[in-house]
Amino acid sequence: MIDVQTAPAQPTVTRREAYSAPEWLVPDIHLDFDLDPAETRVKARLSVKRNGAHTDPLRLDGAGQQPLSVMIDGVAVNDWRLDGETLVIPLSGAAHTIETEVAIAPDRNTQLMGLYASGGNLCTQCEAEGFRRITYFPDRPDVLSRYAVRMTADKARFPVLLANGDPIAQGDADGGKHWAEWNDPYPKPCYLFALVAGDLAVNRGTFTTRSGREVALGIWVRAADLPKTDHALDALKTSMAWDERVYGREYDLDVFNIVAVDDFNFGAMENKGLNIFNSRYILADPDTATDYDYDAIAAVVAHEYFHNWSGNRVTCRDWFQLSLKEGFTVYRDQSFSADQGSAAVKRIEDVRGLRAAQFPEDSGPLAHPVRPESYIEISNFYTATIYNKGAELIRMMATILGPTKFRAATDLYFNRFDGTAATCEDFVACMEEAGDVDLSQFRLWYSQAGTPRVSASLDHRDGGGRATLRLAQHVPPTPGQDVKAPMVLPLKVRLFGAETGKPLTEEQLIQLDSAAETVTFEGIAERPVLSINRGFSAPVVIESDRSAADLAFLSANDDDPFARYEAMQQLMLDTLVAATIEGRADHKAVIEAVSNTIEDPELDWAFVAEAVLLPSESFIGDQLSTVDPDAIFRAREALRRDLGRSLADLWRLAYDQAPKGPYTYSPDAKGKRRLRAVALGYIAASGADDAATLAFRQFEAADNMTDRQAALTTLANGTSDEREAALDIFYNRYATNPLVLDKWFQTQALSSRDDTPAIVAELARHPDFTLANPNRARSLVGAFGVNQRAFNAADGAGYRFLADQLIALDKLNPQTAAKLLPPLGRWRRFDEARAALMRAELDRIVRTPGLSKDLFEQASKSLE
Repeated sequence: MIDVQTAPAQPTVTRREAYSAPEWLVPDIHLDFDLDPAETRVKARLSVKRNGAHTDPLRLDGAGQQPLSVMIDGVAVNDWRLDGETLVIPLSGAAHTIETEVAIAPDRNTQLMGLYASGGNLCTQCEAEGFRRITYFPDRPDVLSRYAVRMTADKARFPVLLANGDPIAQGDADGGKHWAEWNDPYPKPCYLFALVAGDLAVNRGTFTTRSGREVALGIWVRAADLPKTDHALDALKTSMAWDERVYGREYDLDVFNIVAVDDFNFGAMENKGLNIFNSRYILADPDTATDYDYDAIAAVVAHEYFHNWSGNRVTCRDWFQLSLKEGFTVYRDQSFSADQGSAAVKRIEDVRGLRAAQFPEDSGPLAHPVRPESYIEISNFYTATIYNKGAELIRMMATILGPTKFRAATDLYFNRFDGTAATCEDFVACMEEAGDVDLSQFRLWYSQAGTPRVSASLDHRDGGGRATLRLAQHVPPTPGQDVKAPMVLPLKVRLFGAETGKPLTEEQLIQLDSAAETVTFEGIAERPVLSINRGFSAPVVIESDRSAADLAFLSANDDDPFARYEAMQQLMLDTLVAATIEGRADHKAVIEAVSNTIEDPELDWAFVAEAVLLPSESFIGDQLSTVDPDAIFRAREALRRDLGRSLADLWRLAYDQAPKGPYTYSPDAKGKRRLRAVALGYIAASGADDAATLAFRQFEAADNMTDRQAALTTLANGTSDEREAALDIFYNRYATNPLVLDKWFQTQALSSRDDTPAIVAELARHPDFTLANPNRARSLVGAFGVNQRAFNAADGAGYRFLADQLIALDKLNPQTAAKLLPPLGRWRRFDEARAALMRAELDRIVRTPGLSKDLFEQASKSLE
């Protein structure tokens, strides 16, 4: 019997410094699949070429397949051997043709890596090291090959056969089978290989490139889901046009296909010409998808399409260079999304995500540089640091170079490294050459972990006309890096007059590259107020001497939308931290600032909704030396209550600004729905007698998921009778829709109720809950892990629950299990009693027999 989940008994550490070029290259590969869920036969024909002067044998990676035969230059041989799961073939010449045949079991592949079954279909996921689960191959990104693929399958069961590249031929075969051949003319690493066989329907479209070529587009889904694919298809067309206009990149094949599957470890995968997506990032209609879902679908479709150049045509030399493709492409998809709606709101969302996921990563036991130095399991480095912080590095370079030089630099990069496997250093070198800048010190961003902290103090003497800004930076120690060198921090600053509210200076870009620096401003006639890190120009923490009055002033007068939002957030944060630590509860300044923001007619609805939201409980905790979940919750709820009561009339007016008529996905309508949801939350927080009735009325009358889920979230946080009714109605209406049912689980896992831990434990026993589907596991277990107060209940019930779930999930899907562990690794931030309970659960995980290297690496590092 084939075991598709065998793992090395002793995990080995891979180090960046140990990189060496591949001993053998594979210019061409032909794959022949006889597809069957129980046992698929894979024949591979590799043209191999010795790389350099050496006598080493050919080593082909494998994992979990059953080898059936090996041939060299058409002759069957027996002098091969298995070194662990690596196929070793002695070869004497410089070039050969190697043929292998293996058997694999897709329907037993619960890891969802390699070839696996999902919803009656067969599909692949090969990044990072999944191709070795399909056939024997040098599974590394710097081995680029041209792929020819033939698939044979039962025609009734799998009428659609898709692979990378362009279709070449198809036909019927004996025994009710049929076949199809696909060819990809562009050399690619094996992690970009893709195959799909299934009973699928397609939403077809076309796109004409700037050179006049017509590209056939297809979104492939189950027939019942076809009406939910128009938004994704539109997003694809918009992405293709945007990449041509902004980066000059044209699509290169005759077809571009996307397939949606229910069981997927990631959001999506950029396989050349055949993107495979988690269905949550493709399917959307107003009844089942929120505005956030619509936005996310457009962003992910764009991200994966943009990879065609930043990842596929130019790939990464080794996995330590992962941010070369991911950080750059995240920056590209963020820019795309900003162009489609409110750039200010998009920047706020991006920074909020960075602070929620990456900043804690940078300050915890799993901190690592954007270009890591070592790993046990590469899948563990698909992190917020690689993706989101990596995008901030690109953004900083774009800021330093300016738009024209940055475009010249990306053109140089794409042209110089087209068809090759490149490094982060190659990218930075192109920025230097085209931008005529020296980025030697900037490179520290790739090698030093941690979030820099910048102190800023502005001094002004009346009558002197001079203002002095004193800046200092410090990068805290992280695991393995106790001492840090100063970073290059591009900080956008501007001064405003405290009396007139007018700008006193133009916006300046200050590149802080030393431990401390002083900047002088002349001609400052009135007391200046500092606006710093405008647009979040550097991913840092700013510590300034600005008063509550200064922050309130900036929240009303700053002309940079992000800086205006940031001032409001800092005012709220300072108030909440003081209330948590000292018990002080002076909410007057926050209430006045929020009132001014709501009443400002110049602000769009979406921006107001973001600006008046309080910082999250976890972000408040990040500001404290020791996190007190209960005190943070009490302080935050008290401020929410005061805001709700003091501004009751304004919240009612905002709530009544609902979009009129049927659902539309437009910036104005989205903004109104967002502000309405925020207003409903404040009305409920105020304790208004009609809050539950108001929410339930919205729940029942809603013609779209955005309004319906907003009402359900408000009710789920409360104790009213309407809460249970709404949860039952929602479940019964969507019980057969897995993606919407995920929302039902998630909403309850994130609830602020006192009994949330018990509710979550009960939901884990619900007949519709399963750990086998990554989306479902994330919706309950993952969501509960980020619910700071509930997860960190003093009795440790949340810690035990998470550990139990991870141990069980590890047996099915180690990659997903490892992704859900980080909340346990933050034990250093909590009091001794909670820390001891978390450590005990981490220790229990590490000691579990048969633990995967994925989960072992995360848990053991978290204990260090």
